[in-house]
Amino acid sequence: MSAPPARIVYFITHPNVVIDPGTTVTEWPLSSLGRMRMVKACVQPWVPALSALYSSAERKALDGAEILSAASDLPVSVRADLGENDRSATGYLPPAEFEGLADRFFAEPERSVRGWGRAVDEQARIVGAVDAVIAEAPGNGGIAVVSHGAVGALLLAHLLGEAISRRFDQPGAGGGNFFAFDAATRAVLHAWRPIDG
Repeated sequence: MSAPPARIVYFITHPNVVIDPGTTVTEWPLSSLGRMRMVKACVQPWVPALSALYSSAERKALDGAEILSAASDLPVSVRADLGENDRSATGYLPPAEFEGLADRFFAEPERSVRGWGRAVDEQARIVGAVDAVIAEAPGNGGIAVVSHGAVGALLLAHLLGEAISRRFDQPGAGGGNFFAFDAATRAVLHAWRPIDG
């Protein structure tokens, strides 16, 4: 008798957002480009095999998850612990300043950079959240998790057994990437790929 097919987790980062310094970062929605890219993601060959769909509680992730929900006919299960790392101490930052702090966040994982959550703590939180998702997800098919780039980099480093580093961050600008791993063994099947590639 052949073994059952592996259950695969697809960790998806929300695509492009409307950047509005006057709005709380967690409430930023997907932009029209982000929505279009998420619609294109719905034709990925693994989407019909999904049996569970989870999302961060942040607006941009929920926007993406709702598009995937419409395509897969699956309800969205929302978990706050799938959110991005805690950057509330600074809120919106101009791009150059943000990138500099993000570099320090990954390079100094045991320290809080300007009040941000420590990378080691954020990694433990996202790993625990994804473990809980795998334990509770209904069905036997694939599991989609719509979340964020920095915590995705922390999760990917953990799955690969590597130290926290920004080299595991998603490529390009604007988000909209995914990686996949085996739910049972936690073996990474492939690293970041564009959702609309």
